[in-house]
Amino acid sequence: MIRSGLLGLCLLLALPAYASAIRVVDDNGQKLVLPRPPQRIISLTPHLTELLYAVGAGNQVVGADSASDFPAAARHLPRVGDYSRIHFERILALKPDLILVWTGGNRPADIHGLQQMGVPVLHTQATRLDDVARLLRLIGLATGHARQGDTAAQTYSARLAALRHKPTGSGVRVFYQIWDRPLMTVGGSHWISDALTLCGAQNVFADVRALSPVVSNEAVLKRAPELIISGTDAPQVFRQWQRFTGLPAVRQRAFVRVDADLLHRPTPRLIAGVAALCQAVSPYVR
Repeated sequence: MIRSGLLGLCLLLALPAYASAIRVVDDNGQKLVLPRPPQRIISLTPHLTELLYAVGAGNQVVGADSASDFPAAARHLPRVGDYSRIHFERILALKPDLILVWTGGNRPADIHGLQQMGVPVLHTQATRLDDVARLLRLIGLATGHARQGDTAAQTYSARLAALRHKPTGSGVRVFYQIWDRPLMTVGGSHWISDALTLCGAQNVFADVRALSPVVSNEAVLKRAPELIISGTDAPQVFRQWQRFTGLPAVRQRAFVRVDADLLHRPTPRLIAGVAALCQAVSPYVR
């Protein structure tokens, strides 16, 4: 009897950590209770896919959106849609036990449809530079990798703090162009706006609350940016603006391109993107 009791105790102690239930509150305030760490996860944005790998949950990811391309292993994942359309039948076929969505990027109708499937959905938001650390912890906890998530978050925060302590100038007025048709920029609540401030620059649309607002040529001309920055995923912007000879950026031929994969995704690689942005801006900072 004693021997069987000891055997049972040993078996309990030998149970893997993933047998424990997981309780999290996501960025929509929704409480999720998972009986065990999810083993079949689907990610619906590139940065969420990257964050899953960053916390050690890469082997649990069974599907992703078509743009998920980092790390290299993510390129081989089954595709379940993109920003414009989610293929619900493909998602159902993969039998997920957790789906990660971005409320600022995925369509509300798609998120609603996913919730109707009865699969747990982890809602996430990302607007500020500091949100990366928070998401690493949240995703780490939700996937059974709380320790790895916390370690990754601490590393990210330390690197970000080091960037913030580097001396910068101030004053250069920047128009950050995300796309040309429609003409899109970043508002004051966007992490790129945070990054511009950190680099000693001013986002000319910092007063706009929307994350990625559509603006007009006239609005840009009125705000008279001295420097125009775009990502490598956008068309060359000099040709678009060169006819506006009264624009300070055009007169000074002040146009810069930065790596969109690093700066446009709120992941640990954002640190490298911010550092590169600061380097690109530095010649124009007073």
